Amino acid sequence: MKVQTVKKLHLRKKLFIVGLIFFAEGFPFGFLWDTLPVYFRIHGLSLRAIGFMSILSLPWSFKFLWAPAVDGIGQYRYWMGTCQLLMAIAVAALTFISPSSGSLPLWLCLMTLAFLAATQDIAIDAYSIEILETREMGVANGIRVSTYRVALLVAGGLFVAFGGWVGWRWCILLAACFIGLFSIYSFLLPPIQASRGQGSAIVIIEPLRDLLKRPRALQVLAFIFLYKLGDMAMGPMVRPFWVDRGLSTTEIGFITGTVGIVASISGALIGGGFTSRFGIFHGLWFLGLWQAVSNLGYAVVAHLPQTGHWGVYCASLIESFCGGLGTAAYLAFLMSICNKRWAATQYALLSALFGIARSLAGSLSGWATAGLGYGSYFTITFFLALPAYLLIMTVRPWLNECTLPGGEGGE
Repeated sequence: MKVQTVKKLHLRKKLFIVGLIFFAEGFPFGFLWDTLPVYFRIHGLSLRAIGFMSILSLPWSFKFLWAPAVDGIGQYRYWMGTCQLLMAIAVAALTFISPSSGSLPLWLCLMTLAFLAATQDIAIDAYSIEILETREMGVANGIRVSTYRVALLVAGGLFVAFGGWVGWRWCILLAACFIGLFSIYSFLLPPIQASRGQGSAIVIIEPLRDLLKRPRALQVLAFIFLYKLGDMAMGPMVRPFWVDRGLSTTEIGFITGTVGIVASISGALIGGGFTSRFGIFHGLWFLGLWQAVSNLGYAVVAHLPQTGHWGVYCASLIESFCGGLGTAAYLAFLMSICNKRWAATQYALLSALFGIARSLAGSLSGWATAGLGYGSYFTITFFLALPAYLLIMTVRPWLNECTLPGGEGGE
């Protein structure tokens, strides 16, 4: 089947394909970041090891380095199907490895899973771009975001509860079967031989040079690195805290996990509306403050065990909602400062910088929490959010810049 034939598919068929492949993209991500930390902590894996799992996000940060290979070799559906098949094997292999050991086989398995999931994302994003006409992308993105979020709810909510109900071994094997079914579907997708790009990392140089030649570029890049540092430093320790606080897998899966995602989506929508009305700069500093202060909710609950499970529910709701507020303004900022001539590449580079901050902050979180305790560490994450405000005035000229070739600022 030629590309032209694929693009003539009925829109309903395309939306069905987009919905399923983005569910397939979200499921491994949710399983890796939401379900496995709970599984590991319940089985006694140390906070240091769970925190260090944040380093597994690096493949998502640097996936632009091997994206040209996905573009230049074979068909996207084969990349998707192969990655999913290998991911299913990697997930199933977890049932043969002690979850409390922190052994080399465990880390190799997790690293493999992360690399394959990031590579799958490249192929899925590219396949969806190829199959859709420009006029269809609006409604397709709505389906994309919705099904991705549903996948996070299923993987990070339902599967956590399922692990407590029937046993973690069966939970992990069911997850492997899910991913294996995605693989079968991907291999059966309509074939697309994409329009090949240059297929070389050389295409990164000009977009990067364009960023670095702007006024106060290093300060702005430091701001990007620091803006969500407090949020990212706290994130890896939240689920272990739920476990250590005595929440059941049902509570984690359906109350804290599900309500948290709904709150995050609500915060993002409200934050997006605020940013559209009052401007990106005002969104950054005002919504960013709410994002930082919300970490103190967890600090209070950790210092006051008498708040019980309801205290955890409230802290989770507030943190997720305020995190969504800050994320909306932050992503709008990243998009607005990209030169439209190299928008995709510059956004990938800026996202990589943000991803490196997430990996570094998260990887040290377990060590700090083990030494300080949850309450003190959550308090520190509030202060980690403040250095970005020392640099916030340097970003305003970038937002007001209107002389970029082929693009303009975001205010």
